[in-house]
Amino acid sequence: MYEVLKMEGRAKRAVLHTVHGDIQTPVFMNVGTAAAIKGAVSTADLEEIGTQVELSNTYHLHVRPGDEVIKQLGGLHRFMSWDKPILTDSGGFQVFSLAGLRKIREEGVTFQSHVDGRRIFMGPEESMQIQSNLGSTIAMAFDECPNSKADYRYVKDSVERTTRWLARCQTKMAQLNAQEDTINRQQLLFGINQGAVYDDIRIDQAERIAQMDLDGYALGGLAVGETHEEMYHVLEETVPHLPVNKPIYLMGVGTPANILESVERGVDFFDCVYPSRNGRHGHAYTNIGKLNLSNARFALDDRPLDPGCQCPVCRRYSRAYIHHLMKAKEMLGMRFLVTHNLYFYNTMMAEIRDALDQGTFSSYKKEKLARMAQNGED
Repeated sequence: MYEVLKMEGRAKRAVLHTVHGDIQTPVFMNVGTAAAIKGAVSTADLEEIGTQVELSNTYHLHVRPGDEVIKQLGGLHRFMSWDKPILTDSGGFQVFSLAGLRKIREEGVTFQSHVDGRRIFMGPEESMQIQSNLGSTIAMAFDECPNSKADYRYVKDSVERTTRWLARCQTKMAQLNAQEDTINRQQLLFGINQGAVYDDIRIDQAERIAQMDLDGYALGGLAVGETHEEMYHVLEETVPHLPVNKPIYLMGVGTPANILESVERGVDFFDCVYPSRNGRHGHAYTNIGKLNLSNARFALDDRPLDPGCQCPVCRRYSRAYIHHLMKAKEMLGMRFLVTHNLYFYNTMMAEIRDALDQGTFSSYKKEKLARMAQNGED
């Protein structure tokens, strides 16, 4: 059950009650593609830095180690030793990202595995079965993610097919949740709105899937080549046509600024690889913008990454030490930066929730964006 606790304009402060615990929103989901956060961050670390939801990838776990293996081991929560909510994406994004290795038809998609080259077929029913085997808290419907700049007719046909696939996902999940041997019989289903940057396609599909009374709704196919302004425009045009009494998830987004702008436009679930990927490449998110710890100016800097930050890294280690670790190519440096970055994102979401609780989100957003615009100049 999803409860909207407070609103400031379109921005929502809410809570989603799940079988694996409550999710306070707005929320950032920490991305663990193959049931692990890249950068050697454990589930114990995730607990320490305030993670609410972990996100894993259906396609990657199906390829390796195999969803049947994970089911035999008690499901993804037990496999990872994580007892809080998990969202699994559907494998649909791979239809987009593995464009050279796929064939799409009404039944589903034939992939060539990126691991061993074997042919894999995945359609709505297969995606739901895999996610049921994983036992995630929230399953995403199987969709195609057309390129944001794709031809209008192609996008329209693709979205029509995605909508038909959604109905098949809903039917299959109801069947799976009724089975005695299903790991999580209270698994939730989120549908996905697609349509590239075409307002009419987005709005039409949003209105149609809103009638399906799903557990939540996502906007996919953004942050894949369009400008930030185009993405914000899509949100402004589309979100009002999705149910306000259901969670809204913007897939694969984004920077701290993207998140603040999208919360203002009614989004309350986010995920992105930026904090972990940028951390592995030596970048730290801070309240004064991004720092590149590989820069020589940090060699004698004995301050924490972000003065005032209470993450386990900032409480103990200096910029100079982390600079040294990155120059020496020590994995510990990557681990520290990924941990800090995820803490920064999780803490920013807590600040957003507090601001919404107090009715001060607009001023919080303005101040946060102004501080981060310093771009690490301190």
